[in-house]
Amino acid sequence: MRKHLAKKERRELEKKTAEVFGDAVLFSKKDTVELVDEKIILINGFPSFFYSEGMLTPTLKYLMDTPLLKSVTVDMGAVKFVTSGADVMRPGITELNDRIRKDDLVVIVDEQHKKPLAIGRVLFSGEEIAQKMHGKVISTIHYVGDEIWKY
Repeated sequence: MRKHLAKKERRELEKKTAEVFGDAVLFSKKDTVELVDEKIILINGFPSFFYSEGMLTPTLKYLMDTPLLKSVTVDMGAVKFVTSGADVMRPGITELNDRIRKDDLVVIVDEQHKKPLAIGRVLFSGEEIAQKMHGKVISTIHYVGDEIWKY
């Protein structure tokens, strides 16, 4: 079900995006902002954000135009798994920002084209991940081809 956000709801959303993502997210008064199924936020009909576990998260489509998250790069062998919704395992990571903290949201990109493949929640700090040799390190919450991507 689609619902236009009232002025008060819209101001709350603008405040929340500013808190979480800084000034990178700007809405104009002319923008149409809608909430779909109490989950997906459309700005001018474009799926821009969604709620995951109560946390406001940008969509991959939005991140293609507006980089808001730190990135983690995976090798090309991991691409088919990540784009099928699999969590990211340590051996597949080729580049990692050491400043990543546990529970941060990150965008997962491929090493060849640097295209966004998925968004995930980090399970360990960047330093801990760098020291690990195996195991799951990022829990995927949105990926190319899922219901939010197809919206």
